[in-house]
Amino acid sequence: MTMNRVLISALTTFAFVALIGASAVFNVSAQSAPPLPQGMKGSNPDDPRAKLKPGLYDAEELAKGLKHIQLLQKPEAFQLPADNPEDERVIKAIDSLGIPGRMVPAMGRLVTAQLAFANTDIAFQGKHLFLGNYYGISIYDVADSSGVKHLTTLQCPGGQGDVSVYKNLMFMSVEATNGRLDCGVQGFPIEMPQPGSMPGRPSANPDRFRGVRIFDISDVRNPKQVGAVQTCRGSHTHTIVTDPKDPRHIYVYVSGTSFVRQNDELAGCSDGRPGEDPNTARFRIEVIKVPLAAPQDAKVVSAPRLFGDEKTGVINALNDGGSASSGRPTRPEDTDQCHDITVYPELGLALGACSGNGILIDIRDPANPKRIDAVNDKNYAYWHSASFSNDGKTVVFTDEWGGGMGARCRANDPNVWGANALFELKDGKLVFKSYYKLPAAQGDTENCVAHNGSLIPVPGRDIKVQAWYQGGISVMDFTDLSNPIEIAYFDRGPVDPKMLVLGGYWSTYWYNGRVYGSEIIRGLDVFELTPTEFMTQNEIDAAKTVNFDALNVQTQERIKWSNKLVVAKAYIDQLERSKALSANQIAAIRKDIVTAEAAKLNKTSRSRLQKQAASLSKMSGMGAADAARVNGLIAVLRSPSM
Repeated sequence: MTMNRVLISALTTFAFVALIGASAVFNVSAQSAPPLPQGMKGSNPDDPRAKLKPGLYDAEELAKGLKHIQLLQKPEAFQLPADNPEDERVIKAIDSLGIPGRMVPAMGRLVTAQLAFANTDIAFQGKHLFLGNYYGISIYDVADSSGVKHLTTLQCPGGQGDVSVYKNLMFMSVEATNGRLDCGVQGFPIEMPQPGSMPGRPSANPDRFRGVRIFDISDVRNPKQVGAVQTCRGSHTHTIVTDPKDPRHIYVYVSGTSFVRQNDELAGCSDGRPGEDPNTARFRIEVIKVPLAAPQDAKVVSAPRLFGDEKTGVINALNDGGSASSGRPTRPEDTDQCHDITVYPELGLALGACSGNGILIDIRDPANPKRIDAVNDKNYAYWHSASFSNDGKTVVFTDEWGGGMGARCRANDPNVWGANALFELKDGKLVFKSYYKLPAAQGDTENCVAHNGSLIPVPGRDIKVQAWYQGGISVMDFTDLSNPIEIAYFDRGPVDPKMLVLGGYWSTYWYNGRVYGSEIIRGLDVFELTPTEFMTQNEIDAAKTVNFDALNVQTQERIKWSNKLVVAKAYIDQLERSKALSANQIAAIRKDIVTAEAAKLNKTSRSRLQKQAASLSKMSGMGAADAARVNGLIAVLRSPSM
């Protein structure tokens, strides 16, 4: 959910030219990957996705297991207003990021200005989809079978606009320095540095807002801001946390990754060193408590030191171990922020993707989360996001090597850098098992690295659909933790064949039968799953029996399947694929299911299915995945429904 954290911090302080150099930021021509480090493998350059023709709305497309059914271009309010780098509207768009537009070389202005209107993350509620953007939020109606429809756009700049929803409330992250308390689009006057001096942080301003906005969406076409909770580092992302013991409140975990604002702007904010300042606003997250009946009274109630050591009192006890993903090992760097936190309230657990570490968190007391375990990995540059499997026994972390702004899926880019890392969760410990990276090589002008995704609720399998920026969409089956595989994909050619342009998918999520993709430049894409040798129509139909009332992907809820016969059919297809049941067994069960459907589950047909269940219950000696499928099949056959 982020661009390069160095770039973002620079964007919000307009110091990025000085901090990383104009040549580094604005050299957007294609740059070839260095040679592969010895002993490592890269992505496959012979995959047909590696050679797709470029274009914005006319790029060549290639898919397997996913059918592209609709693209809704970004609304006019979120389109770059001109294509001339000298146009004052382009300069103003760059200014809105806190960067003096005239200081940006002309060759880099359009690329930079695009960031001001980039699409970001997605949330869902009922028939509505909420799509974040650096300039605000768009809301869509996804219920109509004839196509998704745009309902309204809220202009409210302030960073990537990470969005979530809970009942009648919508939450929005604000981190950039152009965010205003009143949601105004005018930002703040650009403060030019003195000749020969380094650009600095903007002056304190009482109208600036950095934190979490709260909107009432009772009238979804007219969101109204009803709360605004300021935080010291702003909110890059946030996570909704429910408390089973307290239905009157929810909590919001705030992950801030930018600089600490001045005490003059927000009292109590300090950027002191951890050994010298016990109140430093770094090395912590913030927890907001929201009274659902009075969201205007939401406030920060704790600032947990998730990276500390309770025994010694040291607050900077975690580091990245020294990353090797730059091509050479670096010195260990302290972890002082989380980029993203995923919670599973039913399990009382959370996962923190926290720059230099992946951490496991106890959230049984939501206001006071505590770290249980932490891991680092020399192949990881920046721990970005995380997911649990549905049963909570498996964990997927992502590494945003290059920060989303770099081409990191080329044939010479190691397939363990910028990848997913899969862990088994065992006795409160994270146990590493394997990596997964987009297998198809991408070009030098395609920003590509692991990004946001969600589970696809196919019973009997662990499947994740995931965004890879301009690498497109990859669907990963990680049921076998030691051997994750790609089972479906969608990709377009590069936005530009000569210049690295920020584009591609920020997030791709499954919601109530369809996959939705937040395309950074183009808009909102809609897909359906299609059968292949890796997934049957029965499995797709079984997934469609799952309907969420709402979906904030960083707040996981246990998926439960009905006892519909199509769910049994999905299990049978899987057991046939794995050869866990004999051909005769499979044929007999399928025949009885067909008979039961024709007889509308009368007493006789139910009895035959129950006999099949009794026979299956006597089986033993199969692997854990197949044993779980057999148990799921038995449950349906014992008490089937149409």
